Amino acid sequence: MKVLGIESSCDETGVAVYDTAVGGARGLVAQAVYSQIELHAQYGGVVPELASRDHVRKTLPLIHQTLDEAGIAPGEIGGVAYTAGPGLVGALLVGAGVARSLAWALDVPAIGVHHMEGHLLAPLMQDADPPEPPFVALLVSGGHTQLVHVEAIGRYRLLGETLDDAAGEAFDKTAKLMGLPYPGGPQLAALAQQGTPGRFRFARPMTDRPGLDFSFSGLKTQVLLAWRDSDQSDATRADIARAFEDAVVDTLAIKCERALEAAGCDTLIVAGGVGANRRLREKLHAMAGKRGGRVAFPPPALCTDNGAMIAFAGALRLQAGQHEDLGIHVVPRWDMATLSAV
Repeated sequence: MKVLGIESSCDETGVAVYDTAVGGARGLVAQAVYSQIELHAQYGGVVPELASRDHVRKTLPLIHQTLDEAGIAPGEIGGVAYTAGPGLVGALLVGAGVARSLAWALDVPAIGVHHMEGHLLAPLMQDADPPEPPFVALLVSGGHTQLVHVEAIGRYRLLGETLDDAAGEAFDKTAKLMGLPYPGGPQLAALAQQGTPGRFRFARPMTDRPGLDFSFSGLKTQVLLAWRDSDQSDATRADIARAFEDAVVDTLAIKCERALEAAGCDTLIVAGGVGANRRLREKLHAMAGKRGGRVAFPPPALCTDNGAMIAFAGALRLQAGQHEDLGIHVVPRWDMATLSAV
């Protein structure tokens, strides 16, 4: 089965084809992603209405582009998967409407995919030795920071989540208050590579108490105070960026180790945009190795929002016989715990 995946939950339009025809051997055939960063940069953040309109403009051309790169005709598509939530309601409706219309025209099944389940499964897509459940997943992006016990594919138990800002959101907001342009998170991470470790030190929030929840909003206040009281030089900006990144990475690693202990697992998978952070990868590899376990990441290109993860998750569910009626259904706020097993 060749499954077309469409991702349109926020500010990136992603389309991909995943082929399961030869025992899953072909895997990801082609994908394309269009980012709206330039569109939203002048506003300092995502404008939902503009995001929806841009998905309308880009989704069909990206579908044509992806099918051409895959070398397949529309009639060869065996199923269509799309992001049904969580996300911006207008953006979700664009992808769902296109996906449902295409599935109806081709007379093939369609399935709505949970955005975070797509991220969760992404590390399994191209791994030569994919981890088998049970394992713990760290879902860490601009909109979500969650620890999930994956008892089986499709059966998830939330262990902890952020009580305020997600880690990626904290990166972006911290970068902005130090004068870095939108989206500042990747720029702050790059700047941190030039910083001097130890010149500044910020708290590792909520690590001094039991529990697996996160809170990153207080780190922004610490950075703001340190920045205001400094000489605000380029070197100081880099040093503060390094201290902030160290605080976030240490906090995530401490909570991940606690989650592995709580779940009785030694395998961790990490997904979401922040999962591309080099220092986080190094820290989690060291933590897992010390425990005699392993940690799996998707390739950096699959850490951010993309159609490949939606096509893959949809393929698993379609192969399990799941599909939906012809209605267009999206769930802007969707709890992963409500997903049924595949």
